Amino acid sequence: MTNVSVVCLGEWTWLGGSTTLGSNGGQPGIYGTLGSPAPTNIPGGREQTLSWTDASGNAWLFGGYGEDSTGVGYGGLLNDLWKFDPTQGTNGEWTWMGGSNITPPSQTFGAAGQPGVYGTQGSPSPTNIPGGREQISSWIDASHKVWLFGGEGIDANDVTGELNDLWKFDPTLGTMGEWTWMGGSNSVGAPFGGPSGVYGTLGTPATTNIPGGRYGSVSWIDVSGNFWLFTGNGIDSTGTLGYLNDLWKYTPGANGQVGEWAWMGGSNILPNPYGGSPGVYGTLGSPAPTNIPGGRFSAVSWIDASGNFWLSGGDGYDSTGAGGYLNDLWEYTPSATGDTGQWTWISGSNTVGRSGGQVGVYGTLGTPASTNDPGGRFGAVSWIDPSGKLWFFGGDGYDSTGAQGYLNDLWQFQP
Repeated sequence: MTNVSVVCLGEWTWLGGSTTLGSNGGQPGIYGTLGSPAPTNIPGGREQTLSWTDASGNAWLFGGYGEDSTGVGYGGLLNDLWKFDPTQGTNGEWTWMGGSNITPPSQTFGAAGQPGVYGTQGSPSPTNIPGGREQISSWIDASHKVWLFGGEGIDANDVTGELNDLWKFDPTLGTMGEWTWMGGSNSVGAPFGGPSGVYGTLGTPATTNIPGGRYGSVSWIDVSGNFWLFTGNGIDSTGTLGYLNDLWKYTPGANGQVGEWAWMGGSNILPNPYGGSPGVYGTLGSPAPTNIPGGRFSAVSWIDASGNFWLSGGDGYDSTGAGGYLNDLWEYTPSATGDTGQWTWISGSNTVGRSGGQVGVYGTLGTPASTNDPGGRFGAVSWIDPSGKLWFFGGDGYDSTGAQGYLNDLWQFQP
């Protein structure tokens, strides 16, 4: 008798939301009553949102670009906060926890959406709320408070641009949690611009340091609880907009106080407007203090069991300074002494190729191989499983034939 190996690839279950887009290209949200769960509540259709899970297993959702409660127009920058409890009802229930259920037209210049209410820096308040935004960086600290940084969004003056504001959300404050503005600017300055970065001295934290406004960055949190931020489409130290490759570390202050940023690597000046710094790859598999990924945004990132940071792909710049969809894989090992760590180019290509992105090498379904490589892409989503393997899905990128578009391929990587 021949032994047959059966591989289970999993199954999907539809648990809520609509099966159709609606008349304006996206379904409006059903908000219900603020703070009250209901089986009919549902956030509106959206993209580029911030999401996380809390210690009780509830899922949270904030902002993004999409539809409000009215379904009028083609969407705006949202600042609504939602909680999903999977244990309520038959398929779980949503609760609208804060922010606005409408995205009004801008009264100045920019996208539809609500401006931010910042309050006093360092002081929580039930009236504080970040402005509508998308492509946000975030961290969850040891006490399960959520921190967010920047994104493409709306400042306190109802002007749209690249934000560099730092916020903390504490779900235990008040009746539904409270926001605290922890740093950065409450103004982007010129429309569709953003505040410049203040870099200070490499490796040295200071109260005056701050990354420039940006969106599409990646983030990590190290074993000491420091927050790390890398890349993004944003503003350098001179006020120039482009694809950044600067690496930052934020150390939160004691007892909830405002902390300090330190510039830890990469360039503080873009080579030209709307461009980006090229990557320095070095030798495949060999760490070096001179290695650095090129400027990019919307890459995939994760942390392994040893506390090393990983980075994959994104839309950015290769070793030659050419722009396109990257498929390079990098590992960053932070220094145990607090100094700058080192980057290692692990796999993938150091060039984007002639077509603007490397094609995928898929191999055999379900079978790992050293020759397999996902195609260049940006905007993929990712997860880490209990055994430390990375999973990521989709994005805008290149398939096995060199065709570019919206991918639905699922990949697993074992460090």
